[in-house]
Amino acid sequence: MFEPAFLQRALPFAAYLLFIFIADILLRAGWTADQLRWLYPVKIGVVALLLFSFRRAYLELHRTSDWRLKRHTLVSQINQASHQPHYLLAIITGAAVFVAWINLSADWMKLGDSAGFDPRIAGQLDWRLVLPRLVGAALIVPIMEELFWRSLLLRWITQQDFLTLKPAFIGLNAFVITALLFAFEHHLWLAGLVAGISYNWLYMRSGSLWTVVIAHAVTNGLLGVWVIYSGNWHYW
Repeated sequence: MFEPAFLQRALPFAAYLLFIFIADILLRAGWTADQLRWLYPVKIGVVALLLFSFRRAYLELHRTSDWRLKRHTLVSQINQASHQPHYLLAIITGAAVFVAWINLSADWMKLGDSAGFDPRIAGQLDWRLVLPRLVGAALIVPIMEELFWRSLLLRWITQQDFLTLKPAFIGLNAFVITALLFAFEHHLWLAGLVAGISYNWLYMRSGSLWTVVIAHAVTNGLLGVWVIYSGNWHYW
């Protein structure tokens, strides 16, 4: 069975996927996209609750090592890198991924069709829908996904005792596998591949999960503002 550290990083991501599955089932059952727009705040709320519940286990996001967590010294030393995120590098990487995301959108770069998320009611933006989407995409999703993709899966594929593995020593197989899986998790698979490679590289280069979370937040935040400004709802 998987150890608690694995599950604590996987369960928020699994909950997020579960809601996507539920939405797909409801659409097939005859529900409309408009009827399901309120499902997103519920999804983000559940994920946020799980992240909050497991917060003490996320050593890689702690500013200081907590001896009460009863982790051995090596794990604490490895996670010291998260104290000083590389802010400039994170912002540049996040912005570059955003630019790639809105430009890598040719038909052959897509997997299926995506209706996106339209937060308008009667042609007017409903900020009760917009704000949860922005908060979820820019704050909750980056933490959830980076705990799963980079902190957990990228290291676990290299070494099952992943908490003791420094990001700089992640293997090539793990790098390629997670980048590809990250790509095919997204409708825009090529943009997702660019993002997966960029975030993997950033994590290995900086040794800090916070650096990657910030980069991911910059990407999603810029994308959210651009979608609202341009009306390209299919990007959501």
